[in-house]
Amino acid sequence: MFGYVVRRLLSAVPIALGVSIVCFALVYLAPGDPIQTLLPPDADAETVDRLMRLYGLDRPLVLQYLDWLWRVISGDFGRSIANGRPVADEIFRSLGNTVLLATVSVLFAFSIAFVMGTIAGRKPGSWLDRVVTGTAVLGVSVPNYWLGIVLVIIFSVELMLLPASGMADDQFDPTNWEHLQYLILPAFTLSLIPVGIIARTTRSAVSEVMNQEFVVTLRANGLPEWRVLKHVLKNALPPVLAVMGLQFGTLMGGSILVETVFSWPGSGFLLSRAILTRDIPVLQGTILVLAMIFVLTNLLVDLFQSTLDPRIRRG
Repeated sequence: MFGYVVRRLLSAVPIALGVSIVCFALVYLAPGDPIQTLLPPDADAETVDRLMRLYGLDRPLVLQYLDWLWRVISGDFGRSIANGRPVADEIFRSLGNTVLLATVSVLFAFSIAFVMGTIAGRKPGSWLDRVVTGTAVLGVSVPNYWLGIVLVIIFSVELMLLPASGMADDQFDPTNWEHLQYLILPAFTLSLIPVGIIARTTRSAVSEVMNQEFVVTLRANGLPEWRVLKHVLKNALPPVLAVMGLQFGTLMGGSILVETVFSWPGSGFLLSRAILTRDIPVLQGTILVLAMIFVLTNLLVDLFQSTLDPRIRRG
């Protein structure tokens, strides 16, 4: 197990370096010059050069990258071009709100989808299977930002039951209804696609395991159906966990549209503002942190999978 953990950690290093290079290259891949956004159109060359030196843009690319990487590793993501505040403070304040939103969405999506997929997988071809499959396809097909707008119109504008946007307070209290009601619509909207994907994956995995010979043997030995199902779920769990890990990482980084629709002050909302204002340091830092969370999540899922199924370590 120790050797497998070391191999997986080492395999994550080049991925992390590749992501850091892409994030650094955003400065040069993005159209336009971010320095020009800070200056009036008639700014003289001396002022432009001074700002170039201030942000280190006048140095060779390799030195800029190494310097940026070292500062990032030590927790210094630079300062926002738009407001001058430390980028790390901006990222980690908004990241906490995104983690809250993604965690609630994930818990809801995983619990509902796993039950749906298990029910459908036990009776493939039945009316229950068709209902679950249809619901899953609907969940994947509906754009979540469109659903978010529809939910706002119904529950906020027409029925006036839930707030349309924002967050009650910076210090979110999940036991306070005044705070919790702001979370319901964005969390439900964000969970719709994972429900569809995980339900389909669980359905396929359970259905495949149900057809294996050891299940027939368990039933022939007189095992109760609930104990047979327990063995089936244990064998079906590794691929489902892998998809769950991917979905959690996707929710962390892919909530930009939903957070924008609901003005939820998370990392997705921060990212959208950075794109609109061409705030490259915030863009670099946010994308890098979200990508690292995605890599770390997949690493943890791989390790958890290997504890459930030791055959994975030999792969």
